[in-house]
Amino acid sequence: MYTKKIYFSGGDFHELQEVFAHLPGIVTTCTGYINGEKDAAYADVATGKVKAYMGVEVTYNPKKMDISKLLDILFAVVNPYVPDGQGKARGEMYRAGVFYVAAEDEPQIQLHLNFIANRGKAPAVGNAALTVNDPNSNPKLARKLYTVFEKLQSFQPAEAEQQDYLSRNPGTPTYIDFAKLREYVRF
Repeated sequence: MYTKKIYFSGGDFHELQEVFAHLPGIVTTCTGYINGEKDAAYADVATGKVKAYMGVEVTYNPKKMDISKLLDILFAVVNPYVPDGQGKARGEMYRAGVFYVAAEDEPQIQLHLNFIANRGKAPAVGNAALTVNDPNSNPKLARKLYTVFEKLQSFQPAEAEQQDYLSRNPGTPTYIDFAKLREYVRF
């Protein structure tokens, strides 16, 4: 079976793994440390001693799941406009991010991120068919996108106790509302 990989970060990597692990077309998921130093450990990354992004490796079958849908799901649970974290997970290591492997994925991801950066309320149109308060013409009205977008440099799987954490500990409080997510995507 032909598979592809993509890497996501944003908030708690246990939650991201739980989100992507149950989607159709996903072959495997693995929590880990993205674009960081070799031999990183959870405590070192969580305290900022070692610079890396906490994230998830998603291996998927592109015939059953496409990259656009994966990005839609990521940004349904991760706010790309918030710097350095989601919910109670705060710090650069928790920043929203998309890390690609295949060069062919770069333009599609860039297009998706450009769409997210420029979405918002439609500009008001006056009686004279003039656009009023166009968010694209006033930088103060534009939203800043804090999502990291890079080619993957390195990925180190997290320790065994970090893998499938929420599946093994179902009562753990989460920032992501999985009940709402189930309405959006069938698990």
